[in-house]
Amino acid sequence: MREEEEEIPTYEHHTLVVDPGQAPLRLDQYLAQRLTHLSRSRLQLAIEAGLITLDGKPAKPSTRVKPSQVIVVRLPYPPPLELQPEPIPLTILYEDPYLLVVDKPAGMSCHPGAGVYSGTLLNALLFHLQGTNLPASEKNLHRPGLVHRIDKDTTGVLVVAKEERAYMGLASQFFSHIVERRYYALVWGHPKLEEGTIRTFIGRDPHQRKKYRAFPEGTQGKLAITHWRIIQRFPLATWIECRLETGRTHQIRVHMAHIGHPLIGDKVYGGMRPRVPILSPRLGQQAHYLLQLMHRQALHARSLGFFHPITKEWLFFESPLPEDFEKSLEFLKSL
Repeated sequence: MREEEEEIPTYEHHTLVVDPGQAPLRLDQYLAQRLTHLSRSRLQLAIEAGLITLDGKPAKPSTRVKPSQVIVVRLPYPPPLELQPEPIPLTILYEDPYLLVVDKPAGMSCHPGAGVYSGTLLNALLFHLQGTNLPASEKNLHRPGLVHRIDKDTTGVLVVAKEERAYMGLASQFFSHIVERRYYALVWGHPKLEEGTIRTFIGRDPHQRKKYRAFPEGTQGKLAITHWRIIQRFPLATWIECRLETGRTHQIRVHMAHIGHPLIGDKVYGGMRPRVPILSPRLGQQAHYLLQLMHRQALHARSLGFFHPITKEWLFFESPLPEDFEKSLEFLKSL
């Protein structure tokens, strides 16, 4: 099994309970005193974007905190400063002064991780954004910000923030499940139903730390919800569309393996052998050839829809199927 790159968290989470003897103080001032690694201006943007709540409700930076109130902070980590720009070609679907949307190829990590120091999407974005005429202020990232990711060997559409307000606004939409994300996948076997919803908790596998697994609800991990429907059935496999309600690491890969239909070509979650009875040598040869066509997990981030964090316009983007996915479909349709 090929080792996956180490997962680096995209967001930091803090829960703070205001001290019983706390005098009235602005929310942004209170947080700046307790989360000293965050600037007050960044905290103000996060509050305004709804990423920081007071007793479970949105607040304003000027809101006065009171004793025993609960403050929850969910904040995207700023991109690392030590990354070097690299002249890696990018397929850009959309770009404006605030954000850009890219079509990521297979084999490119979104973010540096253990053993991955270059050749990532962030390295390519840093090179692309060199010389961009953005105003110098604390509201400017000076470097691209990822609010979501797709796995190294998954292809498809991603949105990237170029500016701090856009970063916070996009992050808020992902937390609120406003963003529409649809994926195409090829899975082994034939689900009994035409559509369904998978709801589990997903966390690290206790025996293989670079692998994730589904756990029963309420045991461990984080809630993960995937809605799926069948597009077309074939003798060996099924073409499905998945819509993410949450965005956990390896979510679709884990969920489809959990219901007994792993993604074709998924080396980590059981996709390197067919999950259908091989009743003839010919069927076995066809399965083997399909794996030759698909050298990675057969997963493609097909579309992405969200509200522009600055203009509030609804934007929707689609990524064409990559060549290996197209060829796999053509072969399956020929059977």
